[in-house]
Amino acid sequence: MLELKVRDKIARLIENVEKVFMGKTETVKLTVIGLFAGGHLLVEDVPGVGKTILAKTLAKSLDCSFQRIQFTPDLLPSDILGVSILNSANDQFVFKRGPIFANFVLADEINRTTPRTQSSLLEAMNDSQVTIDGATYRLPQPFMVIATQNPIEYEGTYPLPESQLDRFLMRIRIGYPDAPDEKKILYSQQVQHPISTLEPVITANDVLRIQQDVRTVRVDESISDYILEIAARTRAHEHLEVGVSPRGSLAIFRASQALAYTEGRDYVIPDDVKRLAVPVLAHRTITKGLMHENSALFTQELIESILTTVPVPV
Repeated sequence: MLELKVRDKIARLIENVEKVFMGKTETVKLTVIGLFAGGHLLVEDVPGVGKTILAKTLAKSLDCSFQRIQFTPDLLPSDILGVSILNSANDQFVFKRGPIFANFVLADEINRTTPRTQSSLLEAMNDSQVTIDGATYRLPQPFMVIATQNPIEYEGTYPLPESQLDRFLMRIRIGYPDAPDEKKILYSQQVQHPISTLEPVITANDVLRIQQDVRTVRVDESISDYILEIAARTRAHEHLEVGVSPRGSLAIFRASQALAYTEGRDYVIPDDVKRLAVPVLAHRTITKGLMHENSALFTQELIESILTTVPVPV
């Protein structure tokens, strides 16, 4: 079981985010789970529901560095990673670090930039490092990319390739708030935005310690077999061209550990896997043919149907 001090910090982090990002407790919890699992997050939803605010609020709730990158068609890899500049005083190149060198990086509207620029994030997201002109630079820890994109307005966008989608631990959607919560949002911003007065409630060292502790959460062999069977059925499904990769199996394994940890348990249960299956696995699959206009919704439904056919360990 979690010690009381750590449980209190996790509760205060979630509460702090909800002071600004109201009425979406499950979305906040999934974001925190992604953080503690050491993964990256893709937030996909219609404009105006708070994708950017969620990322900024999480970052401000942590005593960590934060950078926002607005992705546009003319953005270059060097605008993200940094560039070597010649120092005329000593005729030596000096590396000027880009905005990727932060604990939390908001990649806003990531599908608005070219594939070349999108791919510049791959090494950073996979290995927490970047290589420039043959030199490797480690990124600060913890390190998390929160990317946003709209599921509409496809004109002038560049869909993320499968290799990049697979680097995101989870893809989540926010949805519209209900009427009472939307009223709270209106009044909360009557004088000033609540994010302007938000204070950090957890440090970088706290996050790193929790990320290490998450790895110690026990996963019974029956649970790992359950995960592998779900992945195997996506690979054999008649409507899927590409199923869940081993990276996807590991992702839900790790996310389930983080979920169990945030709920005060030192062991994973089948409900953890079922709760995370859609946000962790759906974006890692590709449907066959062009018959399904909304493939994101269709893959979500496929994952949900697969869950009903796989025996749950007891």
